[in-house]
Amino acid sequence: MSRTRSLPRQQRRLQRGVVTLEYALMLILGLIPLLFLTYTGVMMMAAQQTLSVASAEGARAALRFGPVEDRRIAACQAARRSMQWLIAFSGQDANCSSANASPVVVSQPTDCEGLASAKCIRVTVSYDYRTYPFLPGTGRLYGWTLDRPISNTAVAQLDLGSN
Repeated sequence: MSRTRSLPRQQRRLQRGVVTLEYALMLILGLIPLLFLTYTGVMMMAAQQTLSVASAEGARAALRFGPVEDRRIAACQAARRSMQWLIAFSGQDANCSSANASPVVVSQPTDCEGLASAKCIRVTVSYDYRTYPFLPGTGRLYGWTLDRPISNTAVAQLDLGSN
């Protein structure tokens, strides 16, 4: 009889730590991947916000008075400064001597939509998340939603009559 009473105690002793082990496995296999995906989403939103600010800064810089080519270069440099952390992270070269650098593209002045008498410059900035993901492997994971680079465009209406 004493043998049957001691059996549940031994089983209880063998069960110690099982809850801790189950919790650790749940944490590793469930929570940590969820946190990594959340982090990646937040970083993608930060990149989108950075691109929005960079394109706006580039368009503002194009409003300077001067020759059109100087305006284009100033717009590219301003956009590049605003998105410097993305350029540094990806290792891309945004050379503004041509004003058509890879992550920053500044258009030639064209007729504005709805106002043919005015000229507009478009500043387009982009970041290719599939090529330069914040966490390795997430570029392919998000590939079904990111079929093209994250980008933003701002338009500045130029006053070319004062040159």
